[in-house]
Amino acid sequence: MSDPAPSPRSLAEALRVRDDASLAVLLRSRPDLITPVPTDLTQLATRAGTRASVVRALERLDRFALQTAEALAVASDPAPYAELLRLTAGDEGDPAVAGALPRAVALLREQALVWGDDERLRLVRTARELLTPSPQHPSPTGLGPTVREASSGMSPGRVQEIVAAAGLPSTHDAVSAVTALTGLFADRRRMSGLLAGAPAESLEVLSRLVWGPPYGQVTADPAAHLRWLLDRGLLLPTSPGTVVLPREVALHLRGGRAHRATEPLPPAVEAAATHPARVVDATAAGQAHNALATVEELLKDWDEGGPAVLRAGGLSVRDLKRTAVALDVAEPVAAFWVELALAAGLLASDGEADERFAATPAYDEWLEQAPHLRWARLARAWLTATRTAGLVGGRDAKDRTLSALGPGLDRSAAPEVRHRVLALLAGLPQGGAADPASVLARLGWERPLRGPQKGEDLRGQLAGWTLEEAERLGVTGRGALSAHGRALLGLPEPRGHDRAGREPAGPGDKLPVHHHPVPAAAPLTAPEQATAAAAAARLLAPLLPEPLDHVLLQADLTAVAPGPLRRPLADMLGVLADVESKGGATVYRFTPGSVRRALDSGQAASDLHAFLAAHSRTPVPQPLAYLIDDVARKHGHLRVGAASAYVRCDDDAMLNEILADKRAAGLRLRRLAPTVLAAQADPAALLEGLRAMGFAPAAESAEGDVLITRALAHRTPPRTAPEPVPDGPPVPDGTLLSAAIRAIRAGDLASTAPRKQPALSGGELPRTSAAETLATMQAAVLTGEAVWIGYVNAEGSASQRVIAPIRVEGGFVTAYDHTADEVRTYPLHRVTGVAELADE
Repeated sequence: MSDPAPSPRSLAEALRVRDDASLAVLLRSRPDLITPVPTDLTQLATRAGTRASVVRALERLDRFALQTAEALAVASDPAPYAELLRLTAGDEGDPAVAGALPRAVALLREQALVWGDDERLRLVRTARELLTPSPQHPSPTGLGPTVREASSGMSPGRVQEIVAAAGLPSTHDAVSAVTALTGLFADRRRMSGLLAGAPAESLEVLSRLVWGPPYGQVTADPAAHLRWLLDRGLLLPTSPGTVVLPREVALHLRGGRAHRATEPLPPAVEAAATHPARVVDATAAGQAHNALATVEELLKDWDEGGPAVLRAGGLSVRDLKRTAVALDVAEPVAAFWVELALAAGLLASDGEADERFAATPAYDEWLEQAPHLRWARLARAWLTATRTAGLVGGRDAKDRTLSALGPGLDRSAAPEVRHRVLALLAGLPQGGAADPASVLARLGWERPLRGPQKGEDLRGQLAGWTLEEAERLGVTGRGALSAHGRALLGLPEPRGHDRAGREPAGPGDKLPVHHHPVPAAAPLTAPEQATAAAAAARLLAPLLPEPLDHVLLQADLTAVAPGPLRRPLADMLGVLADVESKGGATVYRFTPGSVRRALDSGQAASDLHAFLAAHSRTPVPQPLAYLIDDVARKHGHLRVGAASAYVRCDDDAMLNEILADKRAAGLRLRRLAPTVLAAQADPAALLEGLRAMGFAPAAESAEGDVLITRALAHRTPPRTAPEPVPDGPPVPDGTLLSAAIRAIRAGDLASTAPRKQPALSGGELPRTSAAETLATMQAAVLTGEAVWIGYVNAEGSASQRVIAPIRVEGGFVTAYDHTADEVRTYPLHRVTGVAELADE
């Protein structure tokens, strides 16, 4: 029988015995370790123990894995697995903890936070420093220092007094006395006997300190029940007036548990209600259609240039209110839509001197796409964006208001939380709408250090906003994940998916707790995101309403669109009429101003009559025909040009009427000829002023031709959507992982290869003369053996390498470099020396 493998003496040794698959898991879960690629496993271990990297790794642990690490921090170092089990499960044991602990330890080992075999488990030093209890940084366990730590500053005589009062024999030195006292407190039977004689008031004091914080205040002359505890070391002084409950005493009182409540299993996500799958999909499709209409209405309203950009960036509170009124939504909802348009690349600032927000050229391309493709672009942008609309109206670290479209809204955790919330919904039975409280509880268990303990429950806020925004966007319907929502995550449609579904539960019904596995929130790569969005669009397409090519004209100068209209019809009707109300059916109203707007855009009265006759399922009402003819008859009767501006009209009586009107005083008109008036105002102001007085003037060119004023949309220069702010280094792909692991292995081989000559101190490079270097290289070419060299590159950086020389000529050596895992050529004059490797 072979001897068992020796326990590793360091984290580097523990990493050295891992296989490539295990190293790949480590580098994928902690991508900061691979940037840049470590030269060898020793450097990888050093980097894995740095404070920033360990903090990031601890933040990504679930609650039980973190509790396991906290228990290891208060255990002996190293700790056997049995001791860790007692700290997590207690003296009486807990089957759930015993079943979950191997997974937690394996996870900590996988992430290089714990190393060593089960008999010598070690928490990496930085993690132990972060999690070990101290007065400045209390542990979540509520435990205090050990007896040895708390009594380190105590006089030997006082230690002997405590030992005697506790009923222990005196010792020759303070170290053995502390050891004896520690043994007493850790012995359950003897400790129970000691506490059996304690006054009731003393036990009450211990009960207040047992679960933390373990520190208390005492006076210079403590009461008798406190003196009883102090005399026996059950409370130890840490500073004048302050005492602490030793860790061993607290663990006895707790029954061996490091935590008051150990949570080995994640809380289940509960379904508050369930709905038929077809109802969920239809509801989500209706919300998706409304989302498209809302974004289109928002950007159409900003077609000629939207609100001004604040000096600090973003949208003013007043403009956000106006946008909310125009969209008929609350201000937080309006902030969501403008942020979504920005994330999708449909909206940006124009960059002009008088900077304003406007649609981008990509918006015009988006409008030409099919509705399901337009929705897919919005949904994909929402899922991956780090800008968080829910923060609008809050305050930043400098107590400044966070504005929509402004800086300070990026939260790098947002994409992961959105993906995870939707994945939890996907784990429910078909049509199940999650109880929001259970979703928040689950997220709090999965990432406890990113919750209230850090001062801000950001993940909880993001989860709540995700549930609202997913419903608003049509990813969910009635709180349940839709079929196209599942596809957006890259998840397959569940087996037996029945669009007919089951009967919905009652309004207050709760389904049984859901225990089966939940898909992991693994982020998708960009190509995977594109594929998933295309699949979601295909599932959504048949659920969206078909655009109509007709309206219903009514005698009260309105038109009713019973559904979404096709693009040319909707565009033309938007010019010819004003939207009066929206909903399942849109109502348009024709007014003199709207008809004049259509005439200004280049349409003739005959064109408008033909358009309405072609697209109305009802006859064109006579009042509407009269309105068009009446406005067209007056349109262009007055002409406005540049003088600064002038008005000419063949009817001098009309000019007399204008001059007599008090409302024309601001235009500062004067008669130049019987049929011409001059104005100090510019042509645009003159046009608006005359229209406000009830006239219908037309602009004309310098040649006297009528100018057709088309409503040209204002667009920004080409803009790209805001890039998401990454949550740390990106997760490496398989190709990068393979190359990095090969390089680390090669570098480790070079750094640990045995040399024939004695080891050099302080990382000194091998030194040989030029003749010796050349001779050794030529011999290695003939024998095919690898050698160890010292090399200084052009920047002066020194390194050690293991190479297998292939050819030596012209002052260069061409060799296979085991350190870099590739063939390279090195100038011989930069090689400081060469040494042969040991035979083994």
